[in-house]
Amino acid sequence: MFAPRRRRGNRSAIAGVPVGIAGGYLADLVFADPRRGHPVAVFGSGAARLERLTYRDHRAVGVVHTGLLLAGLSLLGVAAQRRWRPGAIAAATFVALGGTSLNRVGNRMAALLAAGDVDGARALLPSLCGRDPAALDAAGLTRATVESLAENTSDAQVAPLLWAAVAGVPGVLVYRGANTLDAMIGHRSPRYLRFGWAAARFDDVLNYVPARVTGLLVAMCAPVVGGSPSAALRAWRRDAARHPSPNAGVVEASFAGALGVRLGGPTQYAHQLEIRPSLGDGRAPEVPDVGRAVRLSRAVQGAAALIAVAVAWFSAACRSGRRASPRG
Repeated sequence: MFAPRRRRGNRSAIAGVPVGIAGGYLADLVFADPRRGHPVAVFGSGAARLERLTYRDHRAVGVVHTGLLLAGLSLLGVAAQRRWRPGAIAAATFVALGGTSLNRVGNRMAALLAAGDVDGARALLPSLCGRDPAALDAAGLTRATVESLAENTSDAQVAPLLWAAVAGVPGVLVYRGANTLDAMIGHRSPRYLRFGWAAARFDDVLNYVPARVTGLLVAMCAPVVGGSPSAALRAWRRDAARHPSPNAGVVEASFAGALGVRLGGPTQYAHQLEIRPSLGDGRAPEVPDVGRAVRLSRAVQGAAALIAVAVAWFSAACRSGRRASPRG
């Protein structure tokens, strides 16, 4: 008499997380990032205010600063998931994703570069990365855009989708918070070398698996832009480990191989010049390659959404089965 109700309840519980992830992904496709009042910007403002109170040029203080902020996000996520699931999962996933905005900025950059508007491209570059735009010509802006599209495909889309799938609302909020803190204090400037150490290392840990999933998806999706899966995998295997980032190297090298271009070289940030290793063995990227990189990124994002929904469905089904088995 009661078995059908329990099965319907189990099906509802199983569907909640994947439906929420799919809803968040579709919302990002339709709406992209809010231009005002974005929760990530609110978090960043709060983190900056806390930094004014906590900052010391010391690793241990940075650990406490990072831990306090991420613990707060985790508690918020647990409370929201208990009360509003799957709506909370959809909302958190939407807030954490940035793939559609990334693609739009990439397309705008391609249009500016194609029109020869170097000043406009320089003004837009901070929307993608922290490099010094004044130090870049058209070729430098083109390379910076392709590299940023590659890295942010993993950071802004694949990683939050996967963390939503395996850890729900707390997982995706903590991931997005850690990624935001890494962008704020995780770079190697004199001010943040020690204080931002914990944020940078924790972000590396959270992105380790997503970056490698991204590399595999880039190889799978390479034919979308006329590229070779084997070339993407070969560039990853040969070149990624030479990159200073354990994660960015994977996705940038796989993008380079898939697009048939060569990335890397001198990279000027506000606080220092870095000499990056060469990634890939093709020609230097040209303006049309920016549009190709956007198309490749979009394909990888869609594939990652399907994988995240499948992982969430399988995980929820396993948990539901374990709960149901003692009752026979």
